[in-house]
Amino acid sequence: DCGGGYIKLFPADLDQEAIHGESEYYLMFGPDICGYSTKKVHVIINYKGKNHLIRKDIKCKDDELTHLYTLIIKPDQTYEVKIDNAKVESGNLENDWNLLPVKKIKDPKVTKPEDWDDRETIDDVDDKMPEDWDTPENIPDPDAKKPEDWDEEMDGEWEPPVIPNPEYKGEWKPKQIKNPSYKGSWVHPEIDNPEYAPDTNIYRFPNIGVIGLDLWQVKSGTIFDNFLITDDEKYAEGLGSQTWGKTKEPEKKMKEKQDEEESKRIAEEAKKKDEADDEDDEEEEGDEEKKDEGGE
Repeated sequence: DCGGGYIKLFPADLDQEAIHGESEYYLMFGPDICGYSTKKVHVIINYKGKNHLIRKDIKCKDDELTHLYTLIIKPDQTYEVKIDNAKVESGNLENDWNLLPVKKIKDPKVTKPEDWDDRETIDDVDDKMPEDWDTPENIPDPDAKKPEDWDEEMDGEWEPPVIPNPEYKGEWKPKQIKNPSYKGSWVHPEIDNPEYAPDTNIYRFPNIGVIGLDLWQVKSGTIFDNFLITDDEKYAEGLGSQTWGKTKEPEKKMKEKQDEEESKRIAEEAKKKDEADDEDDEEEEGDEEKKDEGGE
């Protein structure tokens, strides 16, 4: 099964009658589940007209229960992702998205010195290949015989098939010794990126006015409710506890009961099928006995 359910926050001047999948938004947030490989939370930020997906892999819940997803973005450019009121990821907007050019770049004026030796080991020049080492990988099959009907004028010169050489030792390589000229791995010096400029307003989305859902589902049954946009973390956490928090345990018990009933139903159907198969077998045995008696 594959399905993605994301909330999108749009600017207030969005033409809602003409909204479509490519309509520009501020934020996109929600779980994405597809088979066994994709089970993650998407957090996409629109920065200067381009959408940027978080670089971290945030695992989402993949059971059949209701879950509470929370995204917190703070004025100090940090963020937090919660699932069921528990933190699952956090970090810095600048570090975890490719929003700005990198702070440091490799110095284009510096190159690796030609005499820099970064080989940790080298061939031992005193090590020589043994005289009996140079054997071919394959040899003619000594047991092969030319077919009696082989006609060299028609078939050409006969050559025996080849077989793996039991004496073959592989490609010979001299043993390795420490390189006396080894200088270690060369590290390219870095400089400040002239294209980098800090932006302390990445977190700001001053014109939020529309909330929408972007859904890609191949299986029905997904329900969304209790959307909240606020600048009060405590209030959001409290509301989550009052809504999702009050229903999570009853829902879990209801799911356990449904699973138990489903297991019983499957077991009963299997039992009925086995009983029906046994009756069919008995009838077939009875028919066979009657045939045998009639034949006598």
